[in-house]
Amino acid sequence: MAGIREVARRARWRLGLVATAAAALVAGTGLVAATSAQAAAGCRVGYAVSSQWPGGFTADVSVTNLGDPVTGWTLAWSFPSGQRVTQAWNATVTSSGNQATAKDAGWNAAIGTNATVSFGFNGSWSGTNTAPTAFTLNGVACTGGVGGSTSPTASPTPSTTPPTPTPTSSPSTPPPAGTAMAAVAAMQPGWNLGNSFDAVGADETAWGNPRVTQALLDNVRAQGFNSIRIPVTWSNHQGAAPGYLIDAAWLARVREVVGWALADGFYVVLNVHHDSWQWINTMPTDHTNVLNRYNALWTQIAGAFKDSPARLVFESVNEPQFTGSSGDAQNAGLLNELNTSFHRIVRASGGANATRLLVLPTLHTSAEQARVDELSSTIAALNDPNLVATVHFYGYWPFSVNIAGGTRFDATAQQDLTDQFDRVHTAFVARNIPVVIGEYGLLGFDRHTGTIEQGEKLKFFEFLGWYARQRKLTTQLWDNGQHFDRTTFQWQDPELFAQIRSSWTTRSGTASSDQVYVPKTGAVTAKSLTLNLNGTTFQGLRQGSTDLVAGTDYTVSGSTLTLSAAALTRLVGSRAYGVNATLQARFSAGVPWRIDVITYDPPLVSDATGTTASFAVPTQFRGDQLATMEATYADGSNAGPQNWTSFKEFDVTFAPNYGSNTISLKPEFFAEVNDGRKVTLTFHFWSGTKVTYHVTKSGGSVTGSVN
Repeated sequence: MAGIREVARRARWRLGLVATAAAALVAGTGLVAATSAQAAAGCRVGYAVSSQWPGGFTADVSVTNLGDPVTGWTLAWSFPSGQRVTQAWNATVTSSGNQATAKDAGWNAAIGTNATVSFGFNGSWSGTNTAPTAFTLNGVACTGGVGGSTSPTASPTPSTTPPTPTPTSSPSTPPPAGTAMAAVAAMQPGWNLGNSFDAVGADETAWGNPRVTQALLDNVRAQGFNSIRIPVTWSNHQGAAPGYLIDAAWLARVREVVGWALADGFYVVLNVHHDSWQWINTMPTDHTNVLNRYNALWTQIAGAFKDSPARLVFESVNEPQFTGSSGDAQNAGLLNELNTSFHRIVRASGGANATRLLVLPTLHTSAEQARVDELSSTIAALNDPNLVATVHFYGYWPFSVNIAGGTRFDATAQQDLTDQFDRVHTAFVARNIPVVIGEYGLLGFDRHTGTIEQGEKLKFFEFLGWYARQRKLTTQLWDNGQHFDRTTFQWQDPELFAQIRSSWTTRSGTASSDQVYVPKTGAVTAKSLTLNLNGTTFQGLRQGSTDLVAGTDYTVSGSTLTLSAAALTRLVGSRAYGVNATLQARFSAGVPWRIDVITYDPPLVSDATGTTASFAVPTQFRGDQLATMEATYADGSNAGPQNWTSFKEFDVTFAPNYGSNTISLKPEFFAEVNDGRKVTLTFHFWSGTKVTYHVTKSGGSVTGSVN
C-alpha cells in the first residue's frame, strides 16, 4: 500500500471550502494585583470563546498587566449563564456554583508591565453561553485602566516544574534561547496558510480563497497557533535564465504577509512549494538548468529576508519528487544536492541567515524508513545544529480517503501513525534533531470534510495530537480554507477543532462510535458502546443540562457503556427518522464525546435509468447514513476503478446526497466498468444494514435495478 499511498499524496490538490462556526467575545476590563505597598494597578482581560458545541465550549483568557509588575495572581469572575469549568490549562481553575477562580501555575506567576499571560479552559453550558464581563484580581475589582493602588499580598511560591510550551503564549513572548529543539517546541502548534501563495493562476486567489489579510493572521494567532507555514510557489513569478529574477511585486507581497505574521508573534516557515512538481522534478533530465534556477531562487529569497528575526524559518522544498530518474538511489542523490545547495546559499548570505533554522524534507516528505535514513545522512554530513527535519502525515491511506473498507480509525490505522512517528523520533528527535510534521490532516478533506465519518475523524485527531506530544513532534495543520474560514474567521467544524485543540495539552475519552441506532418499529433494546478512556475516567452521561442516572439510564462495566432500553425509549420519543437525542459522555479530562441516538429503518433503493455522466440511485435513507460501497461482477471479481479492492473510494466514485435522497455514481466509476456486464453494488450503512443494487452500462447509458 505504500506505493499507492505515495502516489495519492503526490497528486494531492487541496481545494478551499467555505467554513462557518464559533464566535469570539472580548471583554475589556481592569485587573489589579500587588507586589509591594501602594503599587499602581490595572490591566486588560480578553475572554474569547474559540469553539463551541452542544453542551460544551473552549474559552481563552488573556491578562495584560497595565500597572506595576505582578508576581502572583488569582483571577475571579462569575458566570452569568450558569456555565461550569470542566478542564483547564496554564492555570488552576476552580469553581463553586457560578463563581470561578483561576490561580497562576507558578511558572507564569510574574506579569511585567504591559506583559500578558494566558490560560484556557473547557466548560459546559446550556441555554445560553453569555461571556462574563467583570473580573477581579487578588480580590480587587478590575477597572480597565491604571489607577489606584493595592496593599501588598503574599506571592505564591514559584513552582519548580519547568513550563510546558503552550498554544496560547503572548505574541510578545520572545523565542526561547538555546537549541533548535527548544525553538521547534515553541512552534507547537502550527497552521498552514494552504495554497494561497501557490498561485497557479493570476494571483493568490487562484485556489478560491480571498487575498490574505492581516486580520486573518491575527485571528489564526488568537486560536492558539504559535507557528504558521506559508507555502509559496514561485514558478509563475520567476523570470527566464540566466537571472531567474523573482517578480518584485510578488516578492514584496510575500514579504508583507511574512511581516504581518512575524508581528503577530508567529514562527513563520517560508518555503519553495509546488515548484517541486512544476519544474524541480525534471532534474534527472535537466540537471544544470534546474539547479541553476533553484540556486537563483534561494539566493534571492535569502537575500530578501536575511535581516528578518530568527522566528522566520526557511524550508528548502515541499514534497520533493523526481520524474524519469533511475530509482531511489538517484532520487536520494538529487535531493541531497538540493538540500545541500540550499544550506550553503542561505548560510553564506549573511545576517540572521547564518544561524536561522533551516527545514529539510525527506523524499516526498515520506516517513518510510529508507527516506528517513537518506535525510539523516544529509543532516549528519552538514553538521549544523540549526537544522530541522520535516515529513508530512495524512494518515493510513485507505482510512484517509475512505477506500478499501477503511471507514474506521482502527488498530491498523493507529499502528500506521505510531510507526511513522516512531521512525522520525528515533532517527532525529532522539539525536537532538527537531522534527516538524509540516502538514497533517486527512486526504479526504481535499474534497470535503465529510468523506470520513465524524466520530472516526475525531478519534484520529485526538490520537494524533497526543502521540505527537509523546514523540516531541511539532505539528502544522493543513488548512486550505476547509477548516478556518478566511472571511468570517470561524471554524467550519467547531467540534473538530475543539478536539484538535484539546489534543495539544491532554487526552480526551472517546468511544467505539458516536452513533446509537434504534429501529423505528419493534421493541427498543439496550445498546452498548466501548469506551476508549485514553487515561481518563468516565464521569457520566448528560443530555443538555440534565444528567442521566447511572444504574437506571445506563451502566458501565469495565469499558462497556450500556444505555438501557427504558432510557432509549424515552430518548427516541415518537421515533422520527434521524437524530432524536444527543448525549455527552463526560470524562475527567479533554472534551466530551458526543453520542447521537438515531431512529432508522433499512434504507430503500429504486430502479432508475441514466447516463455514465449522470446517474443516481433513488434512495430513501430513512434515518441511516452511508459508510461505503462495494462493486463486483457476477463472477465475484472487483468492478470499477482501483479494482484491487471491491470497496470503492467515497466521494470519488460514489456519493450520498441526503437532501435529494439519492446516491450518485460518478463518471469516474463508470469509466472503468466493463460494457454490458452487470455490476452488483453493496451499500454499507452505519447502522450495519447492507443493501444490494445492480447497474449495467451500455455505451453511455446506464440502467439500475433492485433485482
